Parts: sequence; structure tokens; C-alpha cells
Amino acid sequence: MGTRSFEPKDADCLTRTVEYLSPPGKVSMGDTWFDITSTNHFWIQRRFEVAQTLVSDLISGGSQLAEIGCGHGLLQRQIEDNYGRDVTGFDLNEYALRRNISRRSTVFCYNILERAPRFEAKFDLLFLFDVLEHLADEREFLQALRFHMTERASLLLNVPAGQWAYSAYDQAVGHLRRYSITTLLKSIADSGLQVTNWTYWGFPFIPTLALRKVWLMFASDKSKVIPRGMDTRSAAINKTMRIISRIERIPQHTAGTSLMAVLNRGLG
Repeated sequence: MGTRSFEPKDADCLTRTVEYLSPPGKVSMGDTWFDITSTNHFWIQRRFEVAQTLVSDLISGGSQLAEIGCGHGLLQRQIEDNYGRDVTGFDLNEYALRRNISRRSTVFCYNILERAPRFEAKFDLLFLFDVLEHLADEREFLQALRFHMTERASLLLNVPAGQWAYSAYDQAVGHLRRYSITTLLKSIADSGLQVTNWTYWGFPFIPTLALRKVWLMFASDKSKVIPRGMDTRSAAINKTMRIISRIERIPQHTAGTSLMAVLNRGLG
């Protein structure tokens, strides 16, 4: 399938150069999330620390890096700032792509299900952060993702953990499910990908997540669910949560509010 070009509807609104290989698509994700989160947010910072624990050597040593579902570029920017590496970004959410804050990485509006020949077996490290839980067909997506990986490539995946915590917030941001290591392994069973390392993280956040679930049960204004569920409201609270987040040791297999795993491409 050849490359197709699509022009954004509101070109004057673009603040970021985006290469259009696919038309922008409807994504199961609340746009408000992109307005609230930044690289200073305690959860975004902790997520990156966990990633560094699992694959720091792969980030620094990888030849071609890419993020599927890059959104507004928080992970891309963190890798650029900490490793001096480019991370090719793919997404279909034009709202997020226009606000992508990466400085040096190429950003594409691209549907990986189209399997563009230019990207076949191109990347030796892929990131899939907080995307899988939005997808109805996990198997098809993961098989398409595998198409983009070199034979010895790794995938770093992050998903929300604990179905017990599923709440109005999950519904608002487009989560279809939350995971345990057992359900994640079932999800990837037919994908040709194999888990080689994994950890729960966010154990200190469990009480906060439980309180959020109860609190949001009584939210009358659904438009405020995402801000109430993610906004730290003050620098002091954000700093406190940063300190608390570092209490747990990584990796750990007990429990957490998120699950991060390293997957390798099988030979099949």
C-alpha cells in the first residue's frame, strides 16, 4: 500500500509539523487529558522512571525507536531530554498531534493497521504506553505492531492495572478494561509477542485510586471527570505525590495501579 497524503482540516491551528500518511481518525481518548498532563506531572514522571528501570540500555543502544500512540509527545520529549535520542511518533488523534511537544522527533498521523512498507521491520524498540486498553481488537493491533518490529526488537508496554479500580474516570478517557499480568498474557497469546520482563507500579497510589473511584461515583458533571481524576490541582500536591511514588521498588509483582512489560518479537 503506497503512502497517501492528507491535509489537516485546520492547517492554521497546527503548532507542530505532522506528516500525514493516514487520515486523522476517531480515537477512544478524552482530549481533556492532553490539556492536563505534562512532563512535570508526577504520574508521567514516575512512568518514565519505571521505563528507565526496565529498558534504559535499550533506549540508549537502540538503532530505531518509535512510539505508537505518541499523543502530545510526553514520552518522546522525556527520551529526547534524557538520552538525546529521536523517537518516531505515530498517532491518529489530530488534536494531540498538533500539540506534540517533542523537539527533534518526526511525528506521523498514521494507522499502523495499514502496514506501510516503509516501516516494515524498521524499529528495534517500540513504546506502547496506555493504548492497548482503548482497543476493542487487541489481537489485530498487536499483530500489526509486530509488523513494524525488527526480528530482535523489543516492545515496552504500559497499561492500567486492577479491574477492581475501573471507574467513571476510565470510561471518560476511553478505557475498555484494566489489566492484571494474567489478563495481559491472555491478550497477547496469539500476537507473536512474548513477555520477558514485567512489573506492577504505582502501589503507593492504590488508596488514592480507590478514593477516586468512590468520589467520581457522585460526579454530576461528566465533563469534569477527567480533570477531577488527573489534575493535581497544586504544585505542592504534585510534589508530594512524586515523593510518595518513589517509595516502591521496581520491579515488583505484588500490585499496582499500572502494569509495565517488556515484550520481544517471537520467531513465528
